[in-house]
Amino acid sequence: MWFKNLSLYRVPGWQISAGQLETALARQAFQGCGQMDGESRGWVAPRGEGDALVHALGRQFLIALCIEQKLLPAAVINQYAKARAEEIEEQQGSKPGRKQLREIRERITEELLPRAFSRRRLSYAWIDPVNGWLVIDAANLARAEEVLEALRNCVDSLPLALIRTQLSPVSAMTAWLAANEAPPGFSIDRDCELLAPGEEKATVRYVRHPLEAQEVRAHIMEGKQVTKLALTWNERISFLLHENLQLKRLAFLDILKEQSEQNAEAADEQFDADFAIMSGELARFLPELVAALGGMEDTAS
Repeated sequence: MWFKNLSLYRVPGWQISAGQLETALARQAFQGCGQMDGESRGWVAPRGEGDALVHALGRQFLIALCIEQKLLPAAVINQYAKARAEEIEEQQGSKPGRKQLREIRERITEELLPRAFSRRRLSYAWIDPVNGWLVIDAANLARAEEVLEALRNCVDSLPLALIRTQLSPVSAMTAWLAANEAPPGFSIDRDCELLAPGEEKATVRYVRHPLEAQEVRAHIMEGKQVTKLALTWNERISFLLHENLQLKRLAFLDILKEQSEQNAEAADEQFDADFAIMSGELARFLPELVAALGGMEDTAS
């Protein structure tokens, strides 16, 4: 149970208990797609079927959204629709018009949906009411928004706030790389992406490359800015920081996983140990990351 990507949000003043959240999520508990459904989404138990929808450990919550989608490629629909259109053309002596073709595609879709295979995926979210964090393990903002939308549908007046830091990630990462000096507690790794201003958006990427090289700083001198930078925090968590403050390729280093394995014997204990260590580390890491970016922006001013 280790997150690999972080989409970060603030939930200041969170007052919802685990029991209240459980009741709220139960309103949209997951049910699989019906025969005529193209997609279904709802909340499932993070630890598996039969468990609670909210996994609470101490004052930390873990929830999981399941999305099931029918796999019905457009190419398959087109193939059947083309055959149906040819049959109709033979019967009526003329090609179907645009409106009729659209109706044919709709009927084909309805006929194929009950026979389509389905695919399920889970998106996990960690809620830290103590420190006011909502963190979604999502590879992109669209998937994070799926979780937020489902949560808004269940929780009235969700106290959600975007994170705005005094320094933009782009300006901070560019300064760190130009000086070849990360903020306290962090170290610069070997991956980065630099983007030139202007319409052409010339991009330079370094992968497993020493970033202290003069050629890297030469790109910055030419005006390129850093949009992605690989970093490690306190030799415990490595990650790729993006310009929109998303964290990807998150890796909890071996010392943490070894610590978790030592604290657990059964599978349930392992799940709890993983979650406890992960949430504890992130609760220490995230404030230091925000501090490295100049702290939170004062939205009251």
